[in-house]
Amino acid sequence: MANIEQIPAVLAFDVGNSAVHFATVQGDKVGPLRAFRLGELAGLSQAAVEAWHQLPAPKKLVACSVNPPALEKVEAILGQALPDVPLLVVGRELPLPLDSDLSDPSAIGTDRLCAAAAAFDRLGVACVVADFGTAITIDYVSDEGVFRGGAILPGLRMGAAGLNANTARLPLVEPRDPDWVFGKNTQQAIIGGLVFGARGALRHLVETYATETGHWPIVVATGGDAELVCGDPNESDLVQAIVPDLAVRGAAAAYYRSLLK
Repeated sequence: MANIEQIPAVLAFDVGNSAVHFATVQGDKVGPLRAFRLGELAGLSQAAVEAWHQLPAPKKLVACSVNPPALEKVEAILGQALPDVPLLVVGRELPLPLDSDLSDPSAIGTDRLCAAAAAFDRLGVACVVADFGTAITIDYVSDEGVFRGGAILPGLRMGAAGLNANTARLPLVEPRDPDWVFGKNTQQAIIGGLVFGARGALRHLVETYATETGHWPIVVATGGDAELVCGDPNESDLVQAIVPDLAVRGAAAAYYRSLLK
């Protein structure tokens, strides 16, 4: 295996529906994860430049995104901040990081594929990657490293906003960990429905995937609401790890995999 000094360094971005996350990556060494909310990107340029100049050469600038308009904004910011550095986008300049048995692999969000690739690269066995962000995605990767697909459902805040916007009297709530079983008022009932519902969906889908494949997968969670939904992995009988920077790691993995082709 190459020494860490011989592995190209990567400044990797995940441009999502609500925020931009980035970190420096060099092989298995990952720097602190930084986040900027969309609409609050004023400090992104300086932060990216500082992170870039901390990396040793050779180095690359890489991104994955499920949000084309936001990616355009980020690409413009990085183009001004680092004008001589091309941004390599997964699914555009970089090939998709996992094989799949999907009918149209190009149509899937590259953030899902990148997170799945990062999890499989680390585990090397069948796994489920559950991302609890703006939307919730619960995806399966086989023992052979093939992305089989999964499920998409509304994220906690999207569900809360939908209930508020499409009913006459349901209030907008902020999801939190329910310390009750029976919701005693409307707010508790909504919060419990959202959080318990997400937990139930995860368990049901993992069990369904296991039944379909005849193999119980390792479950890895990511996303801003992963801790709220999954709790402490050390106390869970379902989730083995929560990895906040999984998609960023996967964007870097897409670049590293491209070097082998």
